[in-house]
Amino acid sequence: MEQYASVLNVHGRKKSLETTLALIRTFADTLCLHRQASIQGGHFQVIPSAKFSDLEDASVLITGGGSGIGAALTEGFALQGSKVAFIDIADEPSRELCDRVEKSAGRRPLYLNADLRDIDALRAAVTAASEAHGPITVLINNAAYDQRHTVDAVTPDFWDENQAINLRPHFFTAQAVAPGMKKAGKGSIINFTSTSFMMNNPDMPSYTAAKAGIIGLTKGLAGRLGYDGIRVNAVAPGWVITERQRKLWVTQASLKAHVDKQSIHQVMYPDDLVGPCLFLASDAARMVSAQTLVVDGGYL
Repeated sequence: MEQYASVLNVHGRKKSLETTLALIRTFADTLCLHRQASIQGGHFQVIPSAKFSDLEDASVLITGGGSGIGAALTEGFALQGSKVAFIDIADEPSRELCDRVEKSAGRRPLYLNADLRDIDALRAAVTAASEAHGPITVLINNAAYDQRHTVDAVTPDFWDENQAINLRPHFFTAQAVAPGMKKAGKGSIINFTSTSFMMNNPDMPSYTAAKAGIIGLTKGLAGRLGYDGIRVNAVAPGWVITERQRKLWVTQASLKAHVDKQSIHQVMYPDDLVGPCLFLASDAARMVSAQTLVVDGGYL
């Protein structure tokens, strides 16, 4: 960026307003291009400026924490000093993430291989995380599978399988961590839903049904677990450009059309979800529960 140093430091030289604005726009566009190139080339991260001291040494469990938004959350909480465990089924990217986070955060997250459709395996993973890091006080139910499907193609087996990934684990993971949170006298459960059902997305009815159900589950759990100092909230991301999204569905035209409808005309990446989750997990959100936080750049 050295070539822009003279633009930002004009040393008293007079420039027309139009020229200055044009140069500023060029500088901003270049920053965006650098960010996009970093994403395409591999890992990219924006570290939230806030430090939440109460998250240091907190026992955090993240489902689907090995890639995409989950990987950003794993690293983001580790950088806060949290003791992070995450559940995933993809071995190679999960182990690579552990190596990277150990270098960036100075502590290695605990990778737990478990299929969330297997409730016994899920419960065993929660137990392993608790034994390694102490009672879990922050749970992020992030794992999901947004396979596209048509109404005509859905069978009872497909429906049940889809719900077994996108809705059922949210409840049983919360059920498994609740006793430890009760003993700790506090806890934060963050359930990932989606704005897709709010936008009448026609391409995945079973998925959108699950994501709508997560909000109902969140409010019901918040009403019950609040007696024990446990807060339960949901986060609803907009279109977050993960590697999976880029490989399967993103086109230049579709992304531009979407971003143009956002109030903030910038592409969303996994790291954009870290700050909101840190806030909801921390004591800064002490009286925030039963809420859904939409993080979509102002699309809705």
